Amino acid sequence: MALSTAKYTTSCKLFLPEGPKCPNFDLFGASNYSNLKLIVSQYPSLHSSSRLNNLKALPNSDFDFLWEKDPTPLLDTIDNPLHLKNLSTKELKQLADEVRSEIEFHMSKSRTDFKASLASVELTVAIHFVFNAPMDKILWDFGEQAYAHKILTGRRYKFKTIGQKDGISKFTSRTESEFDAFISGHGCNSVSAGLGMAVARDINGKRNKIITVISNWSRMAGQVYEAMNNAGYLDSNMILILNDTCQSGLNPNSSDCKEKATVNAVSTLLSKIQSSKSFRRFREAAKGLTKRIGKGLYEFAAKFDEYARGMVGPAGATLFEELGLYYIGPIDGHNIDDLICVLNQVSSLDSTGPVLLHVVTNIHKGSNEEKDKNNDSNINFTSDYSYSTLSKTYNDIFAESLLAEAERDPQIVVVTAGMGVDQSMGIFRERFPERFFDMGMAEQHAVTFAAGLCCGDLKPFCVVPSSFLQRAYDQVIQDVDMQRLPVRFAITDAGLAGPDSPVRSGAFDIAYMSCLPNAVVMAPSDEDEIPRAVATAIATQDRPTCFRFPRGSVVGRGGNVGLCLGAPFEIGKGEILVRGTEVALLGYGVMVQNCINAHSLLDRLGVRVTIADARFCKPLDIDLIRELCAEHKFIITVEEGVVGGFGSHVCQFMTLDGLLDQGKVKWRPIVLPDRYVEQASTREQFEMAGLTGHHIAATALSLLGRNREALQLMR
Repeated sequence: MALSTAKYTTSCKLFLPEGPKCPNFDLFGASNYSNLKLIVSQYPSLHSSSRLNNLKALPNSDFDFLWEKDPTPLLDTIDNPLHLKNLSTKELKQLADEVRSEIEFHMSKSRTDFKASLASVELTVAIHFVFNAPMDKILWDFGEQAYAHKILTGRRYKFKTIGQKDGISKFTSRTESEFDAFISGHGCNSVSAGLGMAVARDINGKRNKIITVISNWSRMAGQVYEAMNNAGYLDSNMILILNDTCQSGLNPNSSDCKEKATVNAVSTLLSKIQSSKSFRRFREAAKGLTKRIGKGLYEFAAKFDEYARGMVGPAGATLFEELGLYYIGPIDGHNIDDLICVLNQVSSLDSTGPVLLHVVTNIHKGSNEEKDKNNDSNINFTSDYSYSTLSKTYNDIFAESLLAEAERDPQIVVVTAGMGVDQSMGIFRERFPERFFDMGMAEQHAVTFAAGLCCGDLKPFCVVPSSFLQRAYDQVIQDVDMQRLPVRFAITDAGLAGPDSPVRSGAFDIAYMSCLPNAVVMAPSDEDEIPRAVATAIATQDRPTCFRFPRGSVVGRGGNVGLCLGAPFEIGKGEILVRGTEVALLGYGVMVQNCINAHSLLDRLGVRVTIADARFCKPLDIDLIRELCAEHKFIITVEEGVVGGFGSHVCQFMTLDGLLDQGKVKWRPIVLPDRYVEQASTREQFEMAGLTGHHIAATALSLLGRNREALQLMR
């Protein structure tokens, strides 16, 4: 968030990231941009043009990043959407500004992208002014654009807890509020769910409205078009609103939004005419008349109507008409007067079938980025204090390793899918744009596309977050594994997802990938093993491979961060890291680090444990498992996944191999609980799920019969 428009209420320090050291500045009292410029002007050494624009702000050490809050007198009176009904248009515009200020105040201190919600503020205000939620059902396919909706539906005073333990969700949730008609998170589900609600309403003889808001991201997903096609066939009344921000993310250089539909006085007037009751009734009457005269005339009139509307509408409008939707638009999504006018007219008709309202918005509307463009100063004060700047993430290590391999091998290509590309992959896209393919929210297409690349003798890496790969599981089986095509799946965001849980938790990939007959399934235990996993995937040419790693910063135990190239693993071979005598901890993936933590705790209590890095879930290192069973009485498997994953495969082998028959070896699995782990910090989630070093150590103590010490360890 730029300091040029924000105000500090706490002290912070300015520093220069490059060049000679400069003095630290106490900005307490520097309440605006002018004061900041005054401070800078007192130090001539800061006026070097090569470093001036790199001036950054760091919050003080306690991370108390507080901004002075703008007054919101009108928003303070809104606790329920009903309170909007008596507001004037002028007051609604003021309310929209205050809601936008509220979102920026809270979300600018987080790492969450909230621009989608800034774009949809006026649209949200207009929707709640016209319709009567929760009787009328409002569905959002993209949780990040529903923050204004949360604020206006009684959750404003909990908004600061968004994404925190026991706080409100970052996504819409039926369990959180009656105003949330359906869950959002992965996108592209709102039209399908809304159509189901519309059909149920018709069968039950009700008359409430169904409104679904879809985004640019959703337009890349096949489910949206399947639902639209079915909606046109069923002809149930529902309103689809396309919130067009021209920010699909597929083209990083599309900031000029050349493809965005043009909104002007003519398009707005035509939209009002198209949505008017008189025009719609005339159109329906004309359709009925031509039907009576003859089929040929009816078909000619329908084609003429489609052609005429296509001529005045933007590019792509006829696609929605072909799907059976009545297209209206485009209109300015920040003009509350126009929005209310069109929404009122659309909602007043009893029998219209599905209507698609095309609304054009700007993600920078009212934001500091927009304000900074009008600032005459060339000093760019930014708050660059994010976790990504403090340490490298697993995604960073993976991207650097893949780039290093791609420099040597021109056959390596990258296919990404999901809700946006991780910033770390930008280095690959910049270096090899012709070998980088971002499919957006089209995971099914991405997987089969990667399979096709394999058939063309390329080496594709399909980089997809764990929870988004679930959508493409049929393609993983049919198009990749069944044909033994060497697609390399890099499964990001594996395990618990912190504030994005449970919607985007990667809890299931170990189970659903390890049951594939032909796949190699592995997981690096730390940052040093990621380059080796990449090298292993490249070297495997006869079958698919996959490896998982979590979001967030690296553990820091590895000594070779920045070592981009690695030697391939031996397929199906793990490693014993620490040798003990009493209990063996067999960890999979980054849970090896928690096993190391447990080892430290147990070592203080005189318990000697073995720590083994399984490394592979499929094929298992059966020699390692036999060795552990021969030398220990107790085996504990640890994984950040659901039951049916790594531990289940170990148990299957031990049972079939007769290792458990004599009762000499006892096995205990530690997995994610059989429930969805709710949002919290990663550390809190490990506590909730029982995956911390303390939980692992307590399990070992319980097996040894030292229950009192186990209980004391968990206090």
